Amino acid sequence: QVRLVESGGSSVQAGGSLRLSCAVSGYTDDYYSMGWFRQAPGKEREGVAGIDSDGRIRYADFVKGRFTISGDNAKNTLYLQMNSLTPEDTAMYYCAAGWNIGLRFLMVPGLYNYWGQGTQVTVSS
Repeated sequence: QVRLVESGGSSVQAGGSLRLSCAVSGYTDDYYSMGWFRQAPGKEREGVAGIDSDGRIRYADFVKGRFTISGDNAKNTLYLQMNSLTPEDTAMYYCAAGWNIGLRFLMVPGLYNYWGQGTQVTVSS
C-alpha cells in the first residue's frame, strides 16, 4: 500500500510562490509514475504536472513555465515549485502515484492508483 501525504499549501497573494511537498511511503518500485493534480470548487480534477518512471516530465499548458515538478528519491518526496501564482491557481492540490503511466497519459487522473488527501492553495488578487 502506497501512502501519500501532501503539505505546503497556503494562502498567498498573486505573484507569489509556494512549494508543495508529497511524502511517499509504502511499497513503490521503479515503475511508478507520479503526478500533481488540482481541483477547484465546481470543477473537475485536472493534471498539473507529472513525471514518469524514466524521469520524463509533462506539464499542463496552463503551467506556462511557472511550475516545476521534481523528486528527491533519498527523501521519498515529490515537489511542486509554483511561481507567479494567479487567483486562477486557487484549488486543492493532490499528489498521486500510478504504476507505469506513460508520458502521454500523465495528465489523466483515472490512471493513478493512489492519492493523497490534498493541500489547499489559495491565491488572492
